[in-house]
Amino acid sequence: MNALRELPAWIRWPLYAFIGIFLLTVVQSISDTERLTQVATSRQMLRFAVPIFLAGLGGLFSERSGVVNIGLEGMLILGMWFGAWGSIEFGPWWGLLIGMIGGGIGGLLHAIATVTFGVDHIISGVAINILAPAFTRFLSDEVWASPTTSPQTQSVGTWDVPFLAGGTVFGWESPDWLLSISQLEVWFLSDTAQLARGLLRGTHWVSYLVIVLVPATSWLIWRTRFGLRLRIAGENPQAGAAQGINILRYKYVAVIMSGVLAGLGGAFISTELSGLFQGGNSAGRGFIGLAALIFGNWRPGGVLIGALLFGYVFGLDLRDLDGTSSHAMLLVNTIALAGVAVWALKGKRRSDAVMAVILGSLSFIWWLSTETVPSWWSDVLPFVLVLLVLVFFSQRLRAPEKLGAPYFKGSS
Repeated sequence: MNALRELPAWIRWPLYAFIGIFLLTVVQSISDTERLTQVATSRQMLRFAVPIFLAGLGGLFSERSGVVNIGLEGMLILGMWFGAWGSIEFGPWWGLLIGMIGGGIGGLLHAIATVTFGVDHIISGVAINILAPAFTRFLSDEVWASPTTSPQTQSVGTWDVPFLAGGTVFGWESPDWLLSISQLEVWFLSDTAQLARGLLRGTHWVSYLVIVLVPATSWLIWRTRFGLRLRIAGENPQAGAAQGINILRYKYVAVIMSGVLAGLGGAFISTELSGLFQGGNSAGRGFIGLAALIFGNWRPGGVLIGALLFGYVFGLDLRDLDGTSSHAMLLVNTIALAGVAVWALKGKRRSDAVMAVILGSLSFIWWLSTETVPSWWSDVLPFVLVLLVLVFFSQRLRAPEKLGAPYFKGSS
């Protein structure tokens, strides 16, 4: 594991993906399912991962500045409503922009409460999570005469990548290389091609924006003066203030950016995922985005991996009509927990290793004793995954030093 961590990120993350696909292919060969590596599964994974990633990335900006933001769920809900309204009234691209503004308003409220008035960050976030559903319900009733549902929204559309996924170039239908590879039916190679094709065919434009945001955010946070000052606000604000940095300004900007990104995730749900605003459609993605942020160690690439991991489970659940895919995931869980146990033992964390062995054994026994799983298991699996990630990986993480600590201008 230490050798892997020493590799450059552009090598390390594809290697992790390679290991994950290999694991899925092995389990799929053992189990009675083909859905683990289907094109539709990876396509749904990306669609469900986008709002989770945007919420998590929003949390990254806020928490790197030292402000805890558990109000991401509420900001995402505001983005859902305003995105739907903007799409219906002005068109899909305006819907995304107005959704970002709606989420930004939630971020501004959180900034005023926590940065200006010193309200406890958790209390402020909970208040926004309570306020947003009630406020959007009121707006829905006033605007659409329905407290929970909007009319159909407009989508910005999708794009197929030419040559790799058969996209069109100036009206000419290009070859579909990944489809050709998948049709060879070569073990692992064809499965990898199918998963890759699902990411590149019928992909929403916002999904491509997400891919761009990862390196762009990394550059902004770690390679610019703005990013340095933002991180100082979360690590040592007193030292930054002594150097003449306006700490309050950077906290405000970061928290508002947090709301804007969460709002974009909510607008994506209304315009691209569900095609309308509907109460409860957020499905806790703001909270899962916060879990992806913690899993990713407050880094954009890690947040994306966490979002894809959670999105995969959501996407698989959508197609798991007979429970066989979720049954196969029990074996995936068993192997993954065995790996966690070995990793914990190497780190001399015996209690984590024992817990991983117990949970892995239970998962394996369940897999052996049945051929399918109840429908409720696939519904709760994403949230079980969130809990497992937080339990086993929270100790290796390093949050910003002054995260959640109150700061007032001139304080020492």
